[in-house]
Amino acid sequence: MKDFLLITPPFTQLNTPYPATAYLKGFLNQINKSSLQVDLGIEVILALFNAKQLRFIFETASAEGRIKSNNSKRIVALQDDYIQTIEPVIGFLQGKNPTLARLICSGDFLPEASRLQAVNDLDWAFGEMGMQDQAKHLATLYLEDISDFIVECVDENFGFSRYAERLGRSANSFDEIYSALQRPLSLIDELTVQILHEKMSVANPSLVCFSVPFPGNLFSAFRCAQYLKKHFPNQKIAMGGGFPNTELRSLTDVRVFDFFDFITLDDGEAPIEQLFRYISEENSDYKALKRTFIKLDNQVEFINNAALKDYKQSEVGTPDFTDLPLKDYISVIEIANPMHSLWSDGRWNKLTMAHGCYWGKCSFCDVSLDYIKIYEPITARLIVDRMQEMMEKTGESGFHFVDEAAPPALMRSIALELIKRRMTVTWWANIRFEKSFTKDLCRLLKSSGCIAVSGGLEVASDRLLKLIEKGVTVAQVAQVTDNLTQAGIMVHAYLMYGYPTQTIQETIDSLEMVRQLFENGVLKSGFWHQFALTAHSPIGLNPDAYGIIPELKPISFANNDVAFKDKTNINHDQFSYGLKKSLYNYMHDIGFEIPLHQWFEFKTPPPTIAKNYIANCLDAQDLWTIKPNAKIVWLGNLPQHQLITKTKKKKSIQSLEVSVHTKTCHRKIHFKPEEGQWLVNLLSKVAINEPTASTFQQIKADFETSFEHFELFWHSKPMQEIRELGLLVL
Repeated sequence: MKDFLLITPPFTQLNTPYPATAYLKGFLNQINKSSLQVDLGIEVILALFNAKQLRFIFETASAEGRIKSNNSKRIVALQDDYIQTIEPVIGFLQGKNPTLARLICSGDFLPEASRLQAVNDLDWAFGEMGMQDQAKHLATLYLEDISDFIVECVDENFGFSRYAERLGRSANSFDEIYSALQRPLSLIDELTVQILHEKMSVANPSLVCFSVPFPGNLFSAFRCAQYLKKHFPNQKIAMGGGFPNTELRSLTDVRVFDFFDFITLDDGEAPIEQLFRYISEENSDYKALKRTFIKLDNQVEFINNAALKDYKQSEVGTPDFTDLPLKDYISVIEIANPMHSLWSDGRWNKLTMAHGCYWGKCSFCDVSLDYIKIYEPITARLIVDRMQEMMEKTGESGFHFVDEAAPPALMRSIALELIKRRMTVTWWANIRFEKSFTKDLCRLLKSSGCIAVSGGLEVASDRLLKLIEKGVTVAQVAQVTDNLTQAGIMVHAYLMYGYPTQTIQETIDSLEMVRQLFENGVLKSGFWHQFALTAHSPIGLNPDAYGIIPELKPISFANNDVAFKDKTNINHDQFSYGLKKSLYNYMHDIGFEIPLHQWFEFKTPPPTIAKNYIANCLDAQDLWTIKPNAKIVWLGNLPQHQLITKTKKKKSIQSLEVSVHTKTCHRKIHFKPEEGQWLVNLLSKVAINEPTASTFQQIKADFETSFEHFELFWHSKPMQEIRELGLLVL
């Protein structure tokens, strides 16, 4: 018997577990409570995509006359080929049969429906990514062909990373979800509750906790709770996670509690500990509950024992992925872009560097909510300790830091700690493109294993960035992305259109900025999304200040996305296709010469941005200003050195030859003997494994005890070579 059964309902990601239950399990380990965690998403996918189940799907769809489109008729005609290939393909995507890549790429192994038939020549797209990735992309399209068939002929709500998402989006009323719950179980529902029943039999838990991160998990969570109430009538059930944290803060519909006994908000550790004490009668006073909705006297009541403090991030333990079938997750590549593949390809251990967002000002973000508003970083040493523990338990050395925005100073400390411990890891994170990301910091991050970052450029307009309170300018973003790209770190930009007060001219100018950023090679990937108004953002809380009129509705269930009218009366929807089409071309280094108006099917104004605006921003970088308290760190091996004497015109000239070996090159650099010896001594003092680092001010003072003109020495050509080889200013 387990104290807790922790469940992620279908569907989130195919390639890696959503980390919420692992965080809770890590915390429960700390307080000596037993738990079993389940990712129903991957288990349902594996129960669905196998030969036996596909055969049943084809037979059922044919018998019930659901096959209407030519595409589905083709898939049925090829059903034997799908049944034969499905299990080898799933095994390949699980990393269990890598040699199948050659067969997949041969062109006559996978049956082809609309998705695969639409594929053009992939050699240009996967030249850098290789045969394995090309095969993963083809196998992904093959699965999407089957998914199209399932949606048309079996279950219209199906999606690989969501289920019945439409029901969870903007569901101000519970009516539609409640009505859908009265219908018979779909095939996906039946597979889900069958696996749920098995897990219940194994765990026999005191409390079942559903973590619901997204709208696409919501309906399945209710379906599972409905099943439990029918077949395990005495079972206590709770819901928490990102969706209720954001959307259910105004909940009043008592029917929700026909399915769930409790709904908790924000950090889950203290609330579920109190729930366990409550249901086990360690403390049967409901007033002791923490941030929890319950039903009292046929009404919804929110109970929050404010006197009970939340756990600090240093106290919640290391995320524990035990119980999850880590070797069975499926790596997919939906589009031919190496940055996009990070989200769906490979198994990533997910961690946070800090609770909340250190910036916390962006006007479109839900900065009023605790999970963003309350900022609490963790020490670099503790984070790296947790990384080591997770590597030992999962066997995986890849990490995705899922912070709203990773703090640059903490990223620096983590990178230094990783290098000092000589840990081989691969990691990536979401950041703000702020000026702290200097060329040297980016090189340090790369040396520690950082391979990519994503961040918000948003509207690519200085006026609108200021209105957003993003705290960056387009020029600054260009310089930072250049630093990252030069260091070998891929950069993905989140892009936005349709922001309140945004004009048509600003949209076109934003596209021109984006075009130039890709043309100059400082962005590798991006994604446009249309502005959405949320109830808990500064705009949602003060819409008049941003020139919009929200269309408010009575709230009894979910409250986040809000429909609105922009006083500019611009139809921003019309830009969607052109923005995305142009970006797709830019990501593949083509289309830069095409005039912007040709991407759109309606008349647009020419851009007002100078053609060389971004190039000029990159040329204007300030490489000379160094803060006195900046830390000086030597990443390389300690150099060899010898005194060299050359004779020129019967005159002997001595120099100190400093010989530096890096992983990729060998350089011999010559200095004046005394200054060269000072440098060699300095490199030993500031080597990364030394317990204390020297500051720029300290090394300047030390140099000037024996020599003059430190700035001339520091900015000399030999010193620039040394800096390129690993002498960093941080």
